[in-house]
Amino acid sequence: MIEKAKNLPADEVFLDLEDAVAPEAKESARTQVAMALAADGWAGQLRGVRVNDWTTPWTYADVIEVVSTAGAALDLIVLPKVSEVAHIHALDLLLSQLEATHGLEPGRIGIEAQIENAQGLTHVDEIAAGPRVQALVLGPGDMAASLNMRTLEVGGQPDGYDIGDAHHHVLMRILIAARNRGINVIDGPYVKVRDVDGFRRVAGRSAALGYDGKWVLHPDQIEAGNEIFSPRQADYDHAELILDAYQWHTSQAGGARGAVLLGDEMIDEASRKMALVVAGKGRAAGMSRLAEPFRPPQT
Repeated sequence: MIEKAKNLPADEVFLDLEDAVAPEAKESARTQVAMALAADGWAGQLRGVRVNDWTTPWTYADVIEVVSTAGAALDLIVLPKVSEVAHIHALDLLLSQLEATHGLEPGRIGIEAQIENAQGLTHVDEIAAGPRVQALVLGPGDMAASLNMRTLEVGGQPDGYDIGDAHHHVLMRILIAARNRGINVIDGPYVKVRDVDGFRRVAGRSAALGYDGKWVLHPDQIEAGNEIFSPRQADYDHAELILDAYQWHTSQAGGARGAVLLGDEMIDEASRKMALVVAGKGRAAGMSRLAEPFRPPQT
C-alpha cells in the first residue's frame, strides 16, 4: 500500500500511526513509516505522518523517530485529537529541538491539527493560531462520538435528522477559524470506500462551503475528490470573465466605473472577490479557459 501511494494523483500522502495501527504494532509501524517516508520514489506529493495524540504514551517517540529518520523529506505532521493549543505548542517545541539536532531548516515541518471533539471545537480559534499550523482537519467520526451523535456512518446524517445538515455548525466553525488565520481547511474521511456516490455527496457539502480538500482512504475516491474540489468548467470560465471585465471597466479606458452590467448581471468589487476565489481554485487545479474571453465593447 505504501509503494502504491507513492504514485497516486493526490496532493498529499500521510502515513498513519494512529487509528490504523493496533497498540501492539505501534513500535514496529513507527520504524516502517519512518523508513518509507525517507525512501526514494515519491512522485512529488506532500509527505506527512499522522502520529498518535498527546493523551497516549506514543506521541513523543513517534515524532522523534520519524523526524530523526525522515526529517529532510517530511513536509508535515498530522496531530490528531487536538483539544487545546497546548498540544500544538508541545509539538512545536519538540520539532524545534529535532530540527536543531539534525540540521534541518527551522520551522519547515508544518502541523495539520485535527479537530475531533467538543473541546477542540471550543478552542479552535486558538488552535488555528498556533505555531506551524498550516491546516485544520475535521475528524468526523470522533467528533460525532464526542457529541453523542446517534449515527454509525462517519460523515453521514444521523437517523431522524431530516431537515438540514447535522454537521453544518461543526463544518462552519472550523472553516471560519481557518479562514480567519489564512490557513487551509480539510474535511475528514468518508469510510465507505467503495461507495463513490456517497463520497461525492459528502465531499460536495464541504466543497460548497469552501473547504480546500478532503481526505481519501482509497484510490477510487481520488478522481472524485479532485473533480469535486475543482470548480465546474462553466463556473471557472465565468469567474475569469468577471475578473477581465471588471478590470477593464474600472480602468480609465473602460470609464473607471465600479459597478457595471456584464450581460444581465451587475458586477462590482464583491463580485471580483468572489470570482478570485473560484478562479484561484481553477488555476490551482490546472484548468484552462474554454469559453470566449472578455472583449471590450467597440465604440
